[in-house]
Amino acid sequence: MKNYLLCCDWGTSSFRLQLVNIVDQQVIGEVRTTDGISETFNAWKNEEGTSSSSRDRFFRQRLSEQIGLLSHTSSIGLDNVPIVISGMASSSIGLRELPYATLPFSVDGSEASIVHLDPQEDFPHHILLISGVQSDTDVMRGEETQLIGLAASAYLSKNQLKESILIFPGTHSKHIVLRDNRLIDFQTFMTGEIFGLMADYSILKQSVETIDLDRCSQKELDAFKSGVGKSRSANVLNSLFTVRTNRLFDKLNKEQNFLFLSGLLIGEELKHLRRKMGCQLILCSDSKLYELYRLALEELGLLKDTILISGELVDKAAIAGQIKIFQYESLKSKGQSL
Repeated sequence: MKNYLLCCDWGTSSFRLQLVNIVDQQVIGEVRTTDGISETFNAWKNEEGTSSSSRDRFFRQRLSEQIGLLSHTSSIGLDNVPIVISGMASSSIGLRELPYATLPFSVDGSEASIVHLDPQEDFPHHILLISGVQSDTDVMRGEETQLIGLAASAYLSKNQLKESILIFPGTHSKHIVLRDNRLIDFQTFMTGEIFGLMADYSILKQSVETIDLDRCSQKELDAFKSGVGKSRSANVLNSLFTVRTNRLFDKLNKEQNFLFLSGLLIGEELKHLRRKMGCQLILCSDSKLYELYRLALEELGLLKDTILISGELVDKAAIAGQIKIFQYESLKSKGQSL
């Protein structure tokens, strides 16, 4: 069992637990649920109250249930297998709130903010809880673990990480700035959240219709590129209203307009990178947004400066980062160094 590690990514609205062989980083089994940190925290408050001891016990019980399910589906006894947890579990609504690591932040995992939680009689697992990173104006949890995994992999060379900007698309997209293999700055863009608000709750909701991104027609992709193009020179507060007039004047149908709105906002997020022409950009996406961000970078003339990391590789990077931090902590406890 010494070669096994439980890797847990516990997000705000999602939970993923994987049994991993540390030697070859192969995933042996996996459990995914929608029991994210937010739901778990609210359930604890409703059922247990607000004491720190009951909170610890409640979160461990939730973990124990999922570990038991993973043990059953993989037919492997998992008692005493350590667990590494990253994501929102170290936040104010998580298992235990931890301070953020600060900048500059080494991508080798040596400066991660972590805490060790000892096994308990009813929870026979050592927990390594990983916190996020903060700047003077911003915070992130989870992307730094993926970054550590990417830096330790063969996907990117140290030279490519010497001076680069990594783009992590999502509800709250992150642009991570590296210099000399250290994280020196990052920015959060609320692109996905603003898109959801505009498409679902604003006056624009009557002008768009959700479309499966895996089945976009060329006309719909052209509408997306048109939105990106408009973002280059237009003020976003003004250009958003164009989504409405596109329908009023019958220029685009609702599905095309959905992609046009997406193009406007993704273009708005990325266009500042045109001032950094020649800087190494690295697109890291494990979602359906990968193709849209690739198209946007192409439309903005930035694709030639961009390394594309596929969703599969980004997904594996989270595990690699957790293993890297776990191994570093293990060696540190033995008085060794990597």
